[in-house]
Amino acid sequence: MSEHALFPPDITLAVDGEGVIRTAVLAMPLADESLDDWRGLRWTDTVSPDAAERVARAVESARREGESSCFTVNQRLPSGRELTLEYTTVKLGESAGFVVIGRSLQAVADLRSRLALVQKEREQDYWKLREIETRYRALLDASSEAVALVRVGNMRIVEANAAATKALGFVPGAEFLPDLTNRDRKALDALLETARMKGRAPGIVLHLSDSGAWSLRASTLTSEAGAFYLFQMALLAEAKTTGRPLEGDRASPSVEAIVQRLPDGFAILDGDGVVRLANPTFLDLVQAGVESAVIGRNANSWFTQPGTGLRVILNLVERHGAVRALRTMLEGELGMSTEVEVSAVGDDDDHPRNFALLVRDVGSRVKPPDEASALAIGSASGTTLEKAVRASVEAVERQHLIEALAQSRGKRMAAAKSLGISRQSLHAKLKKYRLAQ
Repeated sequence: MSEHALFPPDITLAVDGEGVIRTAVLAMPLADESLDDWRGLRWTDTVSPDAAERVARAVESARREGESSCFTVNQRLPSGRELTLEYTTVKLGESAGFVVIGRSLQAVADLRSRLALVQKEREQDYWKLREIETRYRALLDASSEAVALVRVGNMRIVEANAAATKALGFVPGAEFLPDLTNRDRKALDALLETARMKGRAPGIVLHLSDSGAWSLRASTLTSEAGAFYLFQMALLAEAKTTGRPLEGDRASPSVEAIVQRLPDGFAILDGDGVVRLANPTFLDLVQAGVESAVIGRNANSWFTQPGTGLRVILNLVERHGAVRALRTMLEGELGMSTEVEVSAVGDDDDHPRNFALLVRDVGSRVKPPDEASALAIGSASGTTLEKAVRASVEAVERQHLIEALAQSRGKRMAAAKSLGISRQSLHAKLKKYRLAQ
């Protein structure tokens, strides 16, 4: 569509063969102007002096040769206002004169500016998308995990990174894991249902006949092209462990292999709380599929409960040498909270530089009413009855203080109220058990 079709005339003049204006009509945007004074005037008398010559040439050309012309002038209106107009002359007949159509160039200029701006923004968006795509592909290929994008409708692989292609043979167009056993297929179906309902699903373990046991996590993506699953797979640490003792080497068991097989979570942290080693059970508790996903990260991101957070645990180890069965909550990568017991010890009694954590899932275990007392009495075996009772009472009291602080999110007034004691008594007990921060 041409600009003339987009923008109707702002001024229409009927001019005779001598260049005298007979009729002048204005468009609505200029309705406040009056062109009655133009009637009977020469067209050249209504424009600025520098434009009069161009108007005279157009009149002469239309009168003698009958040719239409198109030119731009600064038109002065009766009110003194000036407009930049593009005039087009159209010959009507031998003696009928001609029609002059004038359009303001301001609207055309605004449209051109807007089109240029939109085009520039589209080009910028295009290059931003190219940059994001380049980074995305670089990160995808650099990942040590096998990553695959799979269409929800037919479970066909749309894209896979280098690790997935090399380790599992994933290629675009192929079916995702077609040879699973019935047991693993049911686990995968349950995972997919959870991902569709919640947007993501915690990891499961699949046993692939050719490559061993793999952890699998899933999340869903929706775009104009449809719905997709984003799968992240990692070879389980147990399958990669090579530290088993030789058949005849019964006297030298591999500590690493034993740690990897512990049913409780085990991790080694440095003085800042950064993870240096983690076993598969710990990875399951924090909902991480592979050890590389937690190495180098600060464990503060998982031990977040006030009063029993990571800093409290490490401070207790520095003061007392060890922590035994401290109840707290563990926040996983996928948002799942787990009630755990943490035992910890440092590599030195006075100034530990590294810490070992043993983390046990107790969320599904029913705690006996006298468990805290039993732990305290057991740790005080070999002492007098009076000392055992005192140790038991102190252990119970200390645990209640920790739980009250955790439930009140560190607010001492609320904690004291829940325990039925004054704030001064709470302060004294916190100081006694070295729980004051």
